Amino acid sequence: MHAPTQVGFDGRGFDGLPDRMVPLHELRRLLLAWETPVEVRDAVWRELVGRARRDGPAWVIGAVGVAMPGLRRVAGILAAGWRGDTDDLDSELIVGFVARLQTVDVEESRICGRLIDAGVRAARKARDRESDAQLVRTGVAGPLAPLQPWDHPDLVLVRAVAAGVLDAAEAMLIGATRLGETTLAQSAEQLGISAGLASSWRRRAEERLAAAIHAGDLAFVPIRSGRRDDSSGGSDQIGGSVQRTTTGSADRVR
Repeated sequence: MHAPTQVGFDGRGFDGLPDRMVPLHELRRLLLAWETPVEVRDAVWRELVGRARRDGPAWVIGAVGVAMPGLRRVAGILAAGWRGDTDDLDSELIVGFVARLQTVDVEESRICGRLIDAGVRAARKARDRESDAQLVRTGVAGPLAPLQPWDHPDLVLVRAVAAGVLDAAEAMLIGATRLGETTLAQSAEQLGISAGLASSWRRRAEERLAAAIHAGDLAFVPIRSGRRDDSSGGSDQIGGSVQRTTTGSADRVR
């Protein structure tokens, strides 16, 4: 989707913008430039939102066009690991963005970011509804296997590493001490750190993990399995990753 060429933005009175009518594709480029202050971006978006509310569909489409780089970025994140029709997610993303144009508080900062956030929330709701619809009810009493990705706890940890929420050492620490029978002191010794530092690492890592799960950030993170020796299992592969990251992790200030 592109901003309509017949719509121009009056740059006069906006610091850093040309004193003329600016085509929306040029306005988009100017707003993305690192040297454009946040205050100017918000001032421009304040005007764009006002135009979208007052002047009809052309300016609604124009606002979407100006925000398109950010919308494309989050669309890629939402589609990661999704097996359904990504066009549906894209549509919900745009619908949520456009709906928020009518209600966003333009007196607050980060106007464009909050519009995109609204689109993300709408797309996530649609994705969650589709996932719920895939549940198969058998009518048989007893527990049901959880729908992916809310699967085995080990896989949740792997997804957290893939998403950058945890590093390999943190995942090993949580898995060994929470899911396995290794004590915190034993894991600390394996990592070459004190038990107190290991406890602090684990607490902060678990806080990040809980926040990511609550926000749905791990819901559709794909797990790409790499090649490994037939003689080595998945736990050995993770263990090797831990050994490679231990030195760097020990130097962190958390």
